[in-house]
Amino acid sequence: MSLQTLDLARAQEPAATAKCPPAARIDSAKDTYGSTVVADPYRWLEDQSSAETRAWIAAEQKCTEGALSRLPSRAAVTKRLTELFHTDSFEAPLERGGRYFFRKRLAGQDLFQIFMRRSVTAADELLVDPLPWSADHSASATLLNVSKDGKLIFYGRREGGQDEVTVHIMDVGARHDVADVLPAARYDSLEPTPDKKKIYYTVFTEKGPRAYYHDMGSDSAKDKLIFGEELDKQKILVLGLSEDGRYLVYLVVVLGGKTEVYVQDLKGTGPVVTVVNDLPSAFHPFLAGDKLYLRTNWKAPHWRVYSAALSAPQREHWQEVIPETDATLESLSPIGGKIAALYTRNASSELKLFDADGKNSKTIPLPTLGSVSSVAGLWENAEAFYTFETYSVPQTIYRYQVPTGTSTVWAEAKAPFDRSQFELEQVWYESKDGTRVPMFLFHKKGLKRDGANPVILTGYGGFNLTRSPLYFAPYLLWAERSGIVAMPNLRGGGEFGEDWHRAGMLGKKQNVFDDFIAAAEYLIANKYTSVGKLSIRGGSNGGLLVGAAMAQRPELFRAVVCLYPLLDMLRFQKFLVAQTWVPEYGSADNPEQFAYLYAYSPYQHVMKDVKYPSALFVTGDGDTRVAPLHARKMAALLQASTGSDRPILLLYDTKSGHSGGRPIHKQIQEETDVLSYLFWQLDVDSSAWD
Repeated sequence: MSLQTLDLARAQEPAATAKCPPAARIDSAKDTYGSTVVADPYRWLEDQSSAETRAWIAAEQKCTEGALSRLPSRAAVTKRLTELFHTDSFEAPLERGGRYFFRKRLAGQDLFQIFMRRSVTAADELLVDPLPWSADHSASATLLNVSKDGKLIFYGRREGGQDEVTVHIMDVGARHDVADVLPAARYDSLEPTPDKKKIYYTVFTEKGPRAYYHDMGSDSAKDKLIFGEELDKQKILVLGLSEDGRYLVYLVVVLGGKTEVYVQDLKGTGPVVTVVNDLPSAFHPFLAGDKLYLRTNWKAPHWRVYSAALSAPQREHWQEVIPETDATLESLSPIGGKIAALYTRNASSELKLFDADGKNSKTIPLPTLGSVSSVAGLWENAEAFYTFETYSVPQTIYRYQVPTGTSTVWAEAKAPFDRSQFELEQVWYESKDGTRVPMFLFHKKGLKRDGANPVILTGYGGFNLTRSPLYFAPYLLWAERSGIVAMPNLRGGGEFGEDWHRAGMLGKKQNVFDDFIAAAEYLIANKYTSVGKLSIRGGSNGGLLVGAAMAQRPELFRAVVCLYPLLDMLRFQKFLVAQTWVPEYGSADNPEQFAYLYAYSPYQHVMKDVKYPSALFVTGDGDTRVAPLHARKMAALLQASTGSDRPILLLYDTKSGHSGGRPIHKQIQEETDVLSYLFWQLDVDSSAWD
């Protein structure tokens, strides 16, 4: 018996009679795709509510808890994560009616609360406190919107990590909720009218996304459908309301690249006017005064901007105001009669300010390489707020004033560590087909490239999402313990425009896995690490990434952390909201798309007696976006198939899910499990830890 197996066995004492991990029954289920018959031995684990599945989950969780609870590094990891997580944390505020509304979590508290300031420097006033909502702090509050005069706030109550929220409305002056409530659902947008008489919102229904309006004081069951009756589940619908409340803009998103935009003049309930619906490109609208701005990759892979009057938004009236550049244009925000444009250059943020006509570009300086998010402002107000962070800088919120062109710190998290100890470098390497890919490496200064450094290699590579350096307390702890965090910017993301995205979607998805595997090979070849010290971590689409990497190159990695993943790519589209992702991945129901999905789907490529690395799968019933059945089936299959003695574990919290909102103590607990597992599997010496 190996040391790893012995440690795992001892962790289960005194329950010596129970098999750990538990045996899972083999199912006879099969599917036929054309002439190909595909077995699905753990189909029964798809039934989340069956007694057999629940018993298996409970046994898996007991096994995992036993394996992780006695690891020698655990106490030190929990202590340090508690220090790093328990700081005052802020989110960028919304200014409405001269008041500032935001979420804040105080050091030592489990959840974010919703606050208001009556001026920039006024005291914080607590509006919504979710701490009493549930004994285990699994229910949380999210700030959805604020009325134009700052007298009503619209907030959501989320249970566990679910995508769905229940919408409540508070009268700020009276400090109590009004009678109106929107039932638990996935709301993608919510806009109150300036007179506070109506709410326009979009919600994902069983048939697809729909837009409604709600008359304040009425029964939400009688809300009127106003747009989207024909939209299916492969669409996303978002709406926006002009600041004066006159114009409503609808954005229909088909994941994979195409969008449609429509405008409706609400004065006299005018008709819905088509802005664009016939081009195979993305158009993302934003409203500024009486103008409609369109950020688009139409004939511009790095994106450019058109504008038109809201009263005449048709294509013949468009004017280009911001041309395409060599940096990728990520988003636009109105600020005091100007346009703030957020760019990505070589996977790091740049922030610029333009006049309304796109002239007189001005760069807003940033502290260092990192990420800008939450640029929030109004056309009518000459101030805005943006959030900056990087691996060694926690989220810092800046207030930018247009008249002076200055940024000042509005709020920052004061985490207890010395930023000067760390450095961030960016390297470039070649993927399998010769494509050059950048990768960030975060570690302590004075790193020795002797092949002995423990590494967390992480990535995403999908849905046109950009991955730039972010602060994450577990990664800081990892670097403090002489580890390296490596993040390549894989194809499929948005770092280099739409061409980069399309090079990693549908039938080209294998490029993403090749980029990731090449990153691992680069780290080993250049002696940053070695196979025995190399772990990979990914969640959601990133969980698919690490699952595919493990299946394709099991000898390359020592440990795998796979969180809330997609893994059975032949059946993913049949569950929850996954039909929405078919334009990005394809569907096995399509014979041509079946071929490439079957070629890389991790669940179908686990082979008997192959020596797989250790793996920790993390999921829970609260994931209402990516069905937790993926992790259940893959864990069972790997446990039955692997030819190595390295543990395959399933960490299953019934309230965990995709949308966050979990209390800090739960986040610390999960990250303690993950990091302790990695220190164990990568054989990191913890004997000298405090």
